[in-house]
Amino acid sequence: MLEYVNDPADPRLADYTSLRDVELRKSLEAERGLFLAEGEKVIRRAIGAGYPVRSVLTTERWLASLAEALGDALVYVVTEDVMSGIAGFPVHRGALASMERLPLPPVERAIATATRIVVLEDLVDHSNIGAIFRCAAALGVDAIVLSPRCADPLYRRAVKVSMGAVFSIPYARMDNWFDGLERLRAAGFQTLALTPDQTAVSIDDVEMAERVALLLGSEGDGLSSRWLREADTPVCIPMSATAMEAGVDSLNVVAAAAIACHGLIKRK
Repeated sequence: MLEYVNDPADPRLADYTSLRDVELRKSLEAERGLFLAEGEKVIRRAIGAGYPVRSVLTTERWLASLAEALGDALVYVVTEDVMSGIAGFPVHRGALASMERLPLPPVERAIATATRIVVLEDLVDHSNIGAIFRCAAALGVDAIVLSPRCADPLYRRAVKVSMGAVFSIPYARMDNWFDGLERLRAAGFQTLALTPDQTAVSIDDVEMAERVALLLGSEGDGLSSRWLREADTPVCIPMSATAMEAGVDSLNVVAAAAIACHGLIKRK
């Protein structure tokens, strides 16, 4: 169903406002139980993953390419200028879709059949969350577990950076960080804590169990001392001597995640 809208302040477009205000968006999306998917490919992946469409915001030139995927969904059609005015930036991928959130499964259900999982502790950057989901999905990780304070994988920036990979890999959020690792251990997972400390065991050399959970810490401080202490084994990605001499002693969390996930999967 098409509805043409000419005013960026039209109340029908309330799902799409204040996209640059992170805190306001987080509050609005939680209150309304929605998230935004940006671009044709990501919208198709969200629909394919079973997320119901609340509405779509697009321009005339993108209608034909989206028609098949959208079916009888409510579509607001605007000009390019109105689209930019609503979003606060040029929407190069042509469309935004407001999608209904689905209930997250409990951790135990999300990891029930998994043998390789990634556990994220307090990563707050949405771009990093999205990039790690994309790496994990591409490399065959079975599931992701988030600590309570991790950023939302369904926030628009995370979904965009992941290219929709957040829809293709099961994930769950811990309800209690303090005993989170104990719950994973009770489920039979060996916990490997990734650290830049080069005295730790190389991830290439560690003896892996049948079920393995790779722990990654926050962007600045890395894993908390508690999780480092409670993990079964601290592991590192070996750095070259030349890099160490030059003062490069670690990788950013996304690069580290990609390398470490590859290390997990090649020995699955």
